[in-house]
Amino acid sequence: MSKGVMDGKVLIVTGAGRGVGAEIAKLAAREGARVVVNDLGVSQDGEGGSLGPAEEVVAGIRAAGGEAIADGSNVASWDGAHGLFAAAMKAYGDVDAIVNNAGILRDTIFHKMSESEWDAVLAVNLKGCFNVARAAAPHFKASQKGAFVHMTSTSALVGNFGQANYAAAKMGVAALSKSIALDMAKFGVRSNAIAPFAWTRMVGSIPDTPENAERIRVNKQMAPEKIAPFVVALCSDQAKDVSGQVFGVRRNEIYLFSQPRPIRSVHAGEGWTPSSCIDRALPALSPSFHKLERSSDVFSWDPV
Repeated sequence: MSKGVMDGKVLIVTGAGRGVGAEIAKLAAREGARVVVNDLGVSQDGEGGSLGPAEEVVAGIRAAGGEAIADGSNVASWDGAHGLFAAAMKAYGDVDAIVNNAGILRDTIFHKMSESEWDAVLAVNLKGCFNVARAAAPHFKASQKGAFVHMTSTSALVGNFGQANYAAAKMGVAALSKSIALDMAKFGVRSNAIAPFAWTRMVGSIPDTPENAERIRVNKQMAPEKIAPFVVALCSDQAKDVSGQVFGVRRNEIYLFSQPRPIRSVHAGEGWTPSSCIDRALPALSPSFHKLERSSDVFSWDPV
């Protein structure tokens, strides 16, 4: 197997048994990485489980001349995430980068969402990212190196229908990534987030409603392998100066997203009352209010 930008590196990819994660694992291996393919092999809502999907990806990597191992640890568990990291260290003696890709969906309109639907999605999509990153942090600190790539979503950054649990988790992922970048910069550790656009098994579970029709139509045009090159690039040493950013990858397009900053302010030297807020502050700020948009409103053109 020819070597590339990940030559000699060790990479953990969570949720790598299918879809985007599998494509990242396979490309990283082609670029010279030794890959830990982590996947529970569950359904898109987190039920069931089998190591089969991860083992299938590993078999493909090995057949192409690469190095990989399969791991079935549950990243939503503190112990599971630490077990995953320990397995990588036992197999390869080092870890250089981690892609936090594992995720589940339990889409439900907000006023019908159950506590279990909320908790399950937050546990995998957000706490899973924390658990795996936290497991790696002492090693990265001691090694004075390391790269994280975490998967966020335009469901959080922009908005989507029926995904309050998923959006909350993915907005948390973007904030977590920024916090890791700030806290660990002095150790040479970097952290970035990516919002991927791809038609995968998980995205394919989005309810086929009039509100989601355009989103589904556009997403069906986007293959998961289109996400992998930029993810692998961010994991490489050549991206050592890139940290704390939020990107998007949409077929052949790569985006840099803005991050929340003040855009307009009002001041009252005498202080504010509820009435003066209503009479003066809100009218002054309202020209800069954001529209109530969904991802398909912002990304309304066909991918190229």
